[in-house]
Amino acid sequence: MDETSADSVTLDMLREARETVSRSPLGVINTPMIPWSQTTLPLSVSCNIQIKLENLQRTGSFKIRGVANQFARRPKGGRFVTMSAGNYGKSFAYASKHYGSQGKVVMPETAPESKSILIQSFGVEVERVPTSCLMNVVNRCVQDDNMTFLHSYDDLDLIAGHASLGMEVLEVLPEPDVVVVCCGGGGLLAGVAAAIKLSGCDKTRIYGVEPEGACTMYKSFTEKKPVGMDTKSIASGLAPPFAGRLPYELCQRYVEGIILVSDEEIKTAVSTLYRAGLVVEPSGSAAFAAIDNNKIPDMEEKNIVCILSGGNIGKDELANFPD
Repeated sequence: MDETSADSVTLDMLREARETVSRSPLGVINTPMIPWSQTTLPLSVSCNIQIKLENLQRTGSFKIRGVANQFARRPKGGRFVTMSAGNYGKSFAYASKHYGSQGKVVMPETAPESKSILIQSFGVEVERVPTSCLMNVVNRCVQDDNMTFLHSYDDLDLIAGHASLGMEVLEVLPEPDVVVVCCGGGGLLAGVAAAIKLSGCDKTRIYGVEPEGACTMYKSFTEKKPVGMDTKSIASGLAPPFAGRLPYELCQRYVEGIILVSDEEIKTAVSTLYRAGLVVEPSGSAAFAAIDNNKIPDMEEKNIVCILSGGNIGKDELANFPD
């Protein structure tokens, strides 16, 4: 990773990754994009919004895209370790089982217990630790157990795989005015932004959305370098302890800005989406929360894409959200 820069990401590379993802034996889905106007969702601004339903993706989130490209470029039957709050870990475990690899997921203690159980059901070991200790445990597994680290967001192959989502968007809406994407470590945002901008959509404005309590990319933009923080949010999938170096470089190049939403706005977004028949987890609802609270600049009469990035939320968790 250290030698990799934003210059390494080319349109040809992203197109090749798109082919790899679409042919993957993991069964990655070209998810539907539906007009906001065909739902019962409220809209206070006059604009045309398309919703990309990654909550319907195989394993329940966009993460399978990057994982499909990562595993296609690694030896089968390897021994891999990663860190994840849930969604990447689920896709990683699913791929590990398919390819006959030995896997371990290091999870923050704040992640829902249900996600740990689900990951373990694929035959992958889970170790839950304080967020500040994630990388220490990963490094121990690499050094002591001779495992290969697969990064859950700061990895070239992963980002290229996520770019397939951006290319699917352009097949439906060739020149969007605005694209709104959730942002944790920045892998999805970087991949989607690179795909759209390198495809020639120079005028498209791309915004990342982060929780106020886990705004590592926002702070990185402010300090002009990747930074970490003590993150805390109901959207645990958007709360890694630091922004990725390569995602930061790509976001600096291709992203208009980072929008912040509160945990209360995320909770309301989950409930609003659920009432409209869309099961979306807190981390997957951030982009919608930003649009629903009119936080995206200049939306009037624009063609906008909102990515709902994941739907891994259980009935027990949904019960904690307002009706």
